[in-house]
Amino acid sequence: MKLSEMREKTVEELKQFVIDSKKNLLDSRIKLSMHKLENTAEISKTKRAIAQAKTIIREKEAANA
Repeated sequence: MKLSEMREKTVEELKQFVIDSKKNLLDSRIKLSMHKLENTAEISKTKRAIAQAKTIIREKEAANA
């Protein structure tokens, strides 16, 4: 998901995205440990997406406060 798409979502949608992404990250790490993960760049992309979503959540919550 692009950063511009994230900014259009609500805080609740972003929080759900973070939860889903963390589950995906866990699955990727398990696959990596079993040597079944084909694209290892997926882990860093997922971590980056989680960080971006959390940053946007903080920005939106600060703007509403």
